[in-house]
Amino acid sequence: MITPAIGVQGVSRGVRLGYGVGSFCTATFVAVPGLLLLYYMTNFLAVPAWLAGVVVAAPKVWDLAINPLVGRWSDRTTSRLGPRRPWLLAGACTLPVAFFLVFAGPPVTGLPAALYVGACFMAAATAYALFEVPYKAMPAEMTSDYHERTSLLQWRLVFIGAATVISGILAPAIVNSQGGGGTLGSYRLMAAVIAAVLFASMLGSFFGTARAPMTGAPEPDSGRLRDQIAAARTNPAFVWLLALSCAQMMAVSMMLAAAPYFAAYTLGDPKATSTLFAAIVGPMLLTMPLWVRLARRFDKRGAMILAGLLFGAGTMGALATPVFGAWYAHLMLFVVGLGFAGVQLLQFSMLADVIAVDAVATGKRRAGVFTGLWTAIESGVSSFGALLFGGLLSLGGFVESEASRPVQQPDSAVTAVLVGQTAAPALIILLAVLMTLKYRLTPADVPPPAASA
Repeated sequence: MITPAIGVQGVSRGVRLGYGVGSFCTATFVAVPGLLLLYYMTNFLAVPAWLAGVVVAAPKVWDLAINPLVGRWSDRTTSRLGPRRPWLLAGACTLPVAFFLVFAGPPVTGLPAALYVGACFMAAATAYALFEVPYKAMPAEMTSDYHERTSLLQWRLVFIGAATVISGILAPAIVNSQGGGGTLGSYRLMAAVIAAVLFASMLGSFFGTARAPMTGAPEPDSGRLRDQIAAARTNPAFVWLLALSCAQMMAVSMMLAAAPYFAAYTLGDPKATSTLFAAIVGPMLLTMPLWVRLARRFDKRGAMILAGLLFGAGTMGALATPVFGAWYAHLMLFVVGLGFAGVQLLQFSMLADVIAVDAVATGKRRAGVFTGLWTAIESGVSSFGALLFGGLLSLGGFVESEASRPVQQPDSAVTAVLVGQTAAPALIILLAVLMTLKYRLTPADVPPPAASA
């Protein structure tokens, strides 16, 4: 049941934890396919690199249609559970099954395998939207305080960090548990374990947010979806925040897709995927309070610029890995992780501010439309990271293979892997830093917190 609007202290510890645990789904579904799916198709199902990139990107194009619709549906949902929570439950009942099928290991290779994986990944993306879009809309409705949103969302980011470490280490470890770079059976086992993690986290968030407060506009926007999207597009703060977030996520997705190749062909150790991943996401577990303080000290825009510069510097620095070796690569990716932690926290806190300002200005509840549009465009654009990396591999002459017949890659392909992990995403993330300068929403623009009940 939705409770009345309450003040800064109204979001209880239990609700924070209940909301945060849902981020295990967010982090896991982004991390595991982003880390393993391209490699799984090119090295186990003999799918050409360019086609594997298309398979990873195609469901994200579908997100452009389904995510705004799910957001609108959740805005208009009337239920004793609230407008968002029934959708959390719907996602929990469908995503784990679809995710398992993606890595189930069909007895086909090449184009038929690409079609199978693509269909299953499309279904998984749809199920994920049912959960993720309403889930992202909730923080803007839990509190009306500018800085409290950052504090609330640090809990979400701590869970994202923990989930990303667990999934980023656990999933590759399970895959590699049967030797070398894994087998179809080890991928299948990994999929079953991760599906169970998804199910538990989504149910945990559904039950954990039962007492979540509801602030802001009580009535859904009854206008047409096209008009609502047009209104969002004319919001300058939203547009620039979305643009810089898309650039950030494109860089992240490119690095995720490149990580197994970087470990295998640059470091010469496929098992290093887990430690590289831990180096990136580990700082998220340690630095959230620091980024909250920096956001208060320099405002959210200033802290975002600092985070982006750290992210870009670490990524570009990793270009020297062939000279300095594996320890240096891990150090540079730890610097990336410091920036990544700030970027993740601040972009969602800033989105909640944009939604809150819109609710006050219009008197209507359309957080779902904003988050649906955000998630759809961000997801679609970020998926091009894997597509770009797949194209870069093809240009470098990367040779696809089956698990039973590994091949020796040409030097040009190894160079393409290095560039795809370092220089290319670094340029993208530095572009996002320039975009951050166009973001203008400040504490003075955000409505003050509601009075305590």
